[in-house]
Amino acid sequence: MYTVLVVDDSPDSLSLINDILEKEGISTLVALEGNQAITIAEQIRPDIILLDAMMPKLDGFETCARLKQNRELQHIPVVFMTGLTDSESTLKGLNAGGVDYIAKPVNPDELIARIKIHANNAQITSSAQQALDSIGQNLFAVNQAGELLWATPQTHDFLTNIPQADDWFNEVMIPAVRTILANAELQHSAQPVDYDTGTCELALVSRRTNGDCTFRINDAAETISGEEKLRNQLSLTTRESEVLYWLSNGKTNKEIAQILDIGARTVNKHLEQVFAKLGVENRTTAAGIAIRALAT
Repeated sequence: MYTVLVVDDSPDSLSLINDILEKEGISTLVALEGNQAITIAEQIRPDIILLDAMMPKLDGFETCARLKQNRELQHIPVVFMTGLTDSESTLKGLNAGGVDYIAKPVNPDELIARIKIHANNAQITSSAQQALDSIGQNLFAVNQAGELLWATPQTHDFLTNIPQADDWFNEVMIPAVRTILANAELQHSAQPVDYDTGTCELALVSRRTNGDCTFRINDAAETISGEEKLRNQLSLTTRESEVLYWLSNGKTNKEIAQILDIGARTVNKHLEQVFAKLGVENRTTAAGIAIRALAT
């Protein structure tokens, strides 16, 4: 049903938990210390990790933090097991990346229930992430504290083009994410974020009730005016494209003359040239061509 990695420096605890899991048909992997646990997780990728908080050498908190730093392992839920029940220890475990806390001595029914809940949630999240990966979007998710939860492969590919990407992401991108989350006005459009050799755009895609948010990151789109579009696509002069642009916006010759600060007769002359270049005979047809060009 699931594969669970149990990490504890006590052989007795490992034996007890292994017996509990085996009765439920759950495959069990065991590790006696943190470094061994990380090695096993890299090779086998368990569905969930039960981690003793207090261990010699590498304690559970540091082990969890290292697991979450590995992009290939950070999606695996970590549940701490410890006799420490004070709020400081609990908070330390959650800050390290743990999703839950189980007090020792372990209650078998509670243990199984928590494994099923967190393993199922992780599988749902993994399926959703795989779906996002398949559509090729530069997406990543953060929790309500602005900490990275996951990112699609396309996002990692995008970041390879940014100098010192890891430092930039932590020092520039994550603060930009927190700024957007704190300001509702910034959540309705893409926001520019600079890096050494260019600018990218960051946009909030969705926000869950638990505070997790999904963002999209892309190259900054070049801003091109409507007049520039018409000039480039229809092979017009600068003034001709300006006249046609305002014509497509429903302006009369007199209004166009006022906007561009030129004479009405000059507007007429430019329109004659526009009609000839477009192969049309009237304003309506010319405006239709301009509107279609602007829409592309």
